[in-house]
Amino acid sequence: MMGGGNGVLWYLVLTALLVIPFWKILPRYGIAAPFALFAVLPVGAIILLWIIAFRDKFSDRAGV
Repeated sequence: MMGGGNGVLWYLVLTALLVIPFWKILPRYGIAAPFALFAVLPVGAIILLWIIAFRDKFSDRAGV
């Protein structure tokens, strides 16, 4: 036996645990929420973290 569908279930759970927070956080940084789907790929999650880390959250405030 190959273990059933447990691997797929775990992948879906981990994907949801990554995508949902990105979906909520990205609009605060001026990035469209659907870009959170890139977090499904490990490289995509790392790239999104780098973008968030170096993006000015309050770009709408002048002089801050």
